[in-house]
Amino acid sequence: MVRVLGIGDNTVDIYVDHGIQFPGGNAVNVAVLARRLGAEASYLGCVGDDHFGNMIKDALIAENVDISHLRTLNAPNAWSRIRHAGADRVFDGSQPTLRDAYQLTDDDHEYIARHDMVHSSIYSKIEADLQGLRNSAPRLSFDYSDEFDWSYIGETAPMLDIAFLSDADSGETGCRALCKDVAALGPTTVVITRGSKGAIGFRNGEYEVQPVIHGTIVDTLGAGDGFIAGFLLTLHGGQPLAQALARGAENALSVCAYRGAFGYGTAIQPNQPGIAAPEQS
Repeated sequence: MVRVLGIGDNTVDIYVDHGIQFPGGNAVNVAVLARRLGAEASYLGCVGDDHFGNMIKDALIAENVDISHLRTLNAPNAWSRIRHAGADRVFDGSQPTLRDAYQLTDDDHEYIARHDMVHSSIYSKIEADLQGLRNSAPRLSFDYSDEFDWSYIGETAPMLDIAFLSDADSGETGCRALCKDVAALGPTTVVITRGSKGAIGFRNGEYEVQPVIHGTIVDTLGAGDGFIAGFLLTLHGGQPLAQALARGAENALSVCAYRGAFGYGTAIQPNQPGIAAPEQS
C-alpha cells in the first residue's frame, strides 16, 4: 500500500456566514483525502494547544492518519476566515501561525523517508527545510496554488518531483508554456488546475488536457487538494498521466459534494478567534 505524508500547513476554516467551521489546510487535506482513497497516510506539522489545534488533531485521529510526529506548541492554532458566494469561497482574513516551527530532526527525516510520496505547499512556510525534504523523500510534490512568482519557483522547483499550480485565467496556450517552463527547472511532472476549465498536465515531454467533470457542487473548498490526492495515488500506481488527471478530477468533484475539505464541522463559538472582521482581529 502506498504511504503518503502531508507535511506543513493546517488551519481551521471558519465559515462566518454559515456559523460552522472545519479542520483543513493543504497538507492535512491531502493526507486525509489520500487515506480515504486507500493510502496509508501521515501528517507532520504543528498545531496549537487550543480548541482549534484539538479540532485538527481529533479529525486526523478519526481518519486514521498517523500523527506520531505531530508537534503541539504553546501557541494559538492557525485559522482562516471564509465567506461564501454560492458554492465559491472568499478568504476574508487569517491567522497563519505555527507554519515555520518544524525543527526537523534526524528521526523526523528517517520517518519522512519511510513514505512513498511526500507533499507540501506554498502555505507551509517550509522553504528552509525543503532541501532536507528533497534528501529524505523518495518522491516530493508541492502545491504552489495561484500565489506563485518566478523568483519563488526558481528557488524551489529544482527540488521537486511533482509541481502543482493553479491558473484559472490564462488560456490553454499560456498554461502549456507554464508547464514546460516549470518542468525545465527540475520537476518531472507539472500539473496546472484551471478551475472550471479543467487541468493540464506535462510529463516526459507530453501534454495531457483534462476537461472539467460536471456534477453536484455544494462547496469548492478542498477540491484542489482532492485533485492532488487522486492524482498522486494514481501516478504512483504506474498509471499514465491522462488517467492520473482523470482520477484527480473525479476526486475533486467528490470533495465538492459536501461542506468543508473533509467534513467534521463544528459550530462557531461566541467570542472565539476569527469571527471579528479582519481589521478588528
